[in-house]
Amino acid sequence: MTVDAAAVESETAGSPAARWGQLACGILCMVMIANLQYGWTLFVNPIDQLYHWGTPAIQIAFSIFIATETWLVPVEGWFVDRFGPRLVVAIGGILVACAWALDSLANSLTVLYVAAALSGIGAGAVYGTCVGNALKWFPDRRGLAAGLTAAGFGAGAAATVIPIRDVILAFGYQSAFLWFGLGQGLLVLIISQFLRAPEPGETPKPAVRLTQSLRDSSPLEMLKSPIFWLLYVMFVMAAASGVMATAQIAPIARDFQLADHDVTILFITATTLRAALVIDSILNGLARPFFGWISDIMGRDNTMAIVFSLGALAYWGLGALGHTPYMFVLMAGLIFFTWGEIFSLFPSTCADTYGVKYATTNAGLLYTAKGTSAWVVPLASLLKNYSGHWHWVFAIATIMNLTVAALALFVLKPMRRRVTKQG
Repeated sequence: MTVDAAAVESETAGSPAARWGQLACGILCMVMIANLQYGWTLFVNPIDQLYHWGTPAIQIAFSIFIATETWLVPVEGWFVDRFGPRLVVAIGGILVACAWALDSLANSLTVLYVAAALSGIGAGAVYGTCVGNALKWFPDRRGLAAGLTAAGFGAGAAATVIPIRDVILAFGYQSAFLWFGLGQGLLVLIISQFLRAPEPGETPKPAVRLTQSLRDSSPLEMLKSPIFWLLYVMFVMAAASGVMATAQIAPIARDFQLADHDVTILFITATTLRAALVIDSILNGLARPFFGWISDIMGRDNTMAIVFSLGALAYWGLGALGHTPYMFVLMAGLIFFTWGEIFSLFPSTCADTYGVKYATTNAGLLYTAKGTSAWVVPLASLLKNYSGHWHWVFAIATIMNLTVAALALFVLKPMRRRVTKQG
């Protein structure tokens, strides 16, 4: 059974200010945890310079963060679907503060890894809850709402990556971990007190021209569905290349001998790395609501096919053309603009296919694919060290993006059409 815009009109229910207020709170919480992932690249070299543990060993901490951030989201989502978002996000904020405070004291890889696990659990509690809450409040604009929420995570670091780098240079990376960790965690704790799930009748009916199931599938039912596992494989491939870029953009700039070259963009002069970090964060954030909005109009599958084809071009371009400052900034920006949207396209596709009742848990199960993909980061470092260059890393990322684009158009699209018609 399906929902078609021609047959279902939007129905205004509850207060529009209530759901937009909930969306704003979710976005602010996401902004506060963005640095846990997107600011990490700034700490890798300073940690290595102090302890000489080696980049692959240090990047295992990043993989642990991504894994714990994602693999526990279904558990956190279970609590959210039953007890509401407030408590889960509050606990997440506390863990975020404790994790970066512990990072500031870490003098061994073991402590670094423990801190990474704590920060991942905290970030996952916030991320999964806020995205799931957006899907519930906006059944009529799922792509846009999920995209705006995820944009807080993708672009939230844009305003703070330069201050973090400045604090690292002036006071050491330990101070940056401590000050920013405590501040971000406290703000999440405060904002969490305003979050709540929608009451029955408080949200409008779907009004977009999209094929959506009217049946709510439980997590167990979803796990038995072939579409879920196809989405999971696609998510892993798309996320793997983007997570690698997130963690490695500073080492790549250094290896290309571009990190400290000056570039002038819109009359502002900065080093290539600084410019790339800010622009990447902004474009990563913009991609999420932009392509989420596009998918509300064009359909999720068609949008995936287009954006991942552009992503393949971006990874090829960074490897082949990114050895000059401006091309590095351009191609790195295009990479982030064509991978950040997975965090709006995949959750909204999941909710379209499996319903809204268990949306937080179901989207959380799909989100664990990001954790699976995280282990490409140390592998990418090892491959680069073995080959002596980044060529094979970019080639593999290009192939994976082309594969996801083809699967979306020629496999996922017809499968979803058949299943929703049967639902």
